[in-house]
Amino acid sequence: MDRLMAMQVFVRVVETGSFSKAAKEFATTQPTVTKMVSATEERLKVRLLNRNTRGVSVTESGALYFEKCKIIAREADEAENLARLRQNQAQGMLRIGTSVAFGRRVVVPLALEFMAQQPLVQVDMSFEDRYTDLVAQGIDVAIRMGKLADSSLGARHLGMNPWVLVASSRYLKKHGVPRRAADLSGRNALIYSSVQGDDVWRLQGPKGDAVTVPVTGSFRSNNLSAVLAAARAHLGVAALPWYVAADSLASGHVVEILKEHSLPEQEIHAVFPSPKLVPGKVQAFVAFMQGRFSGRWWETLPRS
Repeated sequence: MDRLMAMQVFVRVVETGSFSKAAKEFATTQPTVTKMVSATEERLKVRLLNRNTRGVSVTESGALYFEKCKIIAREADEAENLARLRQNQAQGMLRIGTSVAFGRRVVVPLALEFMAQQPLVQVDMSFEDRYTDLVAQGIDVAIRMGKLADSSLGARHLGMNPWVLVASSRYLKKHGVPRRAADLSGRNALIYSSVQGDDVWRLQGPKGDAVTVPVTGSFRSNNLSAVLAAARAHLGVAALPWYVAADSLASGHVVEILKEHSLPEQEIHAVFPSPKLVPGKVQAFVAFMQGRFSGRWWETLPRS
């Protein structure tokens, strides 16, 4: 028998002075309520209520038990109300997981803007380029790039992450501007090893045709900022996400090449431990993020 439920039923029997009234409140039958009280008396080895044809009255022991049960029932109600409040409102510590480059350049300024809108939310942000177990690491929501594997996790699509081909004007003046995708094979490629580790760049031509170009180069890194730095240092051609290259393109440190071609875009997702009973703070953050990745979103990011 549920001891908490039995206590709550006992409290209402005493307060209403009736088994039938208590049964009605709990949407059950009078015999069920009577059995619950009798089972409690049997377990405690003490009579709690006196029954007669006029109703029920509480014994001395029952009165003491009633006072304690009333406190416990009230505390239980308050605990449930607090849990519901936490579930439905954006408040408390929000633990966010993200990759290093995307996190620093994109997620951080957006998270700070979100916090300004939600003053009851605190943020604990973790940066990790490797896959992380959300449950094991205690992450409330992670921002992930690329297609998601089937899993029991909850997920929301946020938008797309487009890429661009860049090089410095000095490098292009010395080695020539690529006019066709095939020309990339004759240039020094600056390779982001986490994505382009197979030394093959895949592009889409102006007519939608797929183009595969084998590339070689003197510099590779698993850090996007390092690849950008190499391009700015006139070392070669780089394939970079627009959000990484945008400032350097605007300042003229690098220029876009092969504008009529496009690189594969990455999907951006918010991922959380379960699709069910999603906390209010996670719902609010995901809803906020869903509105931020349309159009040329990298040009409208708040500055951290």
